[in-house]
Amino acid sequence: MKRWHFFVVIFVILLVPIYVHATPPLAGSAQAAILMDRDSGRILFAKNADKEMKIASLTKIMTALVAIEQSKIDSMVTVGPNAVGVEGSSIYLKKGEKIPLEHLLYGLMLRSGNDAATAIAEHVGGSVDGFVYLMNQKASFLGLEHTHFMNPHGLDQADHYSSAKDLAILTSYALKNPTFRQIVKTQIKTLDWPNLDWDQKFYNKNKLLSLYPWADGVKTGFTKQARRTLVTSATKEGNQLVAVTLNDGNDWNDAIDMYNYGFANYHKEVILKKDQLLALMGVKKDNKDLYMMVTKPFVYPLTKDEKSKIKIQTVQTTPTKSITTNNQAVGIAKIYINDELIGSVPLVSAFRVKPTYFQRLEQVISSVVTEVVAR
Repeated sequence: MKRWHFFVVIFVILLVPIYVHATPPLAGSAQAAILMDRDSGRILFAKNADKEMKIASLTKIMTALVAIEQSKIDSMVTVGPNAVGVEGSSIYLKKGEKIPLEHLLYGLMLRSGNDAATAIAEHVGGSVDGFVYLMNQKASFLGLEHTHFMNPHGLDQADHYSSAKDLAILTSYALKNPTFRQIVKTQIKTLDWPNLDWDQKFYNKNKLLSLYPWADGVKTGFTKQARRTLVTSATKEGNQLVAVTLNDGNDWNDAIDMYNYGFANYHKEVILKKDQLLALMGVKKDNKDLYMMVTKPFVYPLTKDEKSKIKIQTVQTTPTKSITTNNQAVGIAKIYINDELIGSVPLVSAFRVKPTYFQRLEQVISSVVTEVVAR
């Protein structure tokens, strides 16, 4: 290559812009968002998660939950005049119709019927105000610190708000109810509708149910003030995650990105097993040693790096001399990632024959670091 050719090539390279393909931030289009593990409540990602915002029809998650818990699913609802012609999304109820509550719940959650929300509220709470009282009472019970309801449908109203974190907590709780879980994962529901010569068919507005193979809920929302709001759930290999986006014009893709991140980076680990022996308490009875025993398993989503950072601290709460039988409450096991407490499990007494050397070796290999604290 001639010398001047070399300098020309270098000059051209310097003129060409260099493009760096960076991974976009999670939920980049949302004003607020969160990704939560349903079982443990662990937050895997958060953005302005406590910000109090308009939530539109995500309100109906609480409406459905309260109705399911407070009334019989097969009870008949008489549609009153207040439920007819409510603005916004509708399933076109008629005054005086008698509709099973279950039918209205499908209309509420799949088609987002504001008329269905009003009819349900009056049936369960005696009035809309009575039902809203039950909604706020449930919010208080669940510890939702950034939530307040003024209506059962989510139409914009002063002092009606929630946060991404509160909605994730609410949804995680609601998904433990089999009736709620079945309704929100349904894509198409055909119902024998009273006083009609044909079946009523509801198509779910939640497009994520068809866009993402592991999606199994929950609710869409939109008003002029709230803009697009979305709560979804997805289950993969037995792990269910809940994603919330508020005021997000790219909500479907943002939810999928959060799920892909969560499923790729966090995996459920059994940190403590039921009936696992944790600490020898230095007492013998009938040639058996006294141990602290785990009463229930502790399972938690962890990254690969976190698995080696788990520590367990056993705290004895009952004087050793007063422990005489099996299954007495004797303490708690506190589980930490480094110095961050992530949970605790009650411990009971267990008189057991001391394990052999090889049994103890197996326990050491399969266990995590344990610290014993007597109190």
